[in-house]
Amino acid sequence: MKGNKLFAYILIGIGVYFLLQELRLPIITDFYSWPTLLILLGLAFLFYAYSSKEYKQIFPGFILLGLGIHFHGLNHYSFWIDHWAMYPLIVGIAFLLRNTKIKGGLLPGLILVGISLFAIFANQKPGWFQWGNRIIYWIEQFWPALLIGLGIYLLVKRK
Repeated sequence: MKGNKLFAYILIGIGVYFLLQELRLPIITDFYSWPTLLILLGLAFLFYAYSSKEYKQIFPGFILLGLGIHFHGLNHYSFWIDHWAMYPLIVGIAFLLRNTKIKGGLLPGLILVGISLFAIFANQKPGWFQWGNRIIYWIEQFWPALLIGLGIYLLVKRK
């Protein structure tokens, strides 16, 4: 029964998205994009988590919502921060939000939020912090190889 409720929220979110596209309301034309689907899916997970007390769904719900808001902001607002640290910030906030209902994840959330805020706002970063930028640059270049490696690992991993 609980899975049906989550599926119902997801269907409502997707239905709202396509209904708004059909209505072509001029005030929300900026929301006729794929990040809006992420936002609506994230909201569906969050509504499900809080309404059914399935608080484990807070984490994926906020990640989807956060990514949707971030990508929407990148596409539509010139002031939006385009920095790699936004992704760990979203995950850190998801940990902290989940921690309000399910104990656990406070320390990883605080660490991720702290590193992200430092990376975004510190003007003079120490030299030892440059390794983070190099790792992110490498991941940006070779992320498809990482996906291939992860897929191969999952295929050959013994259960």
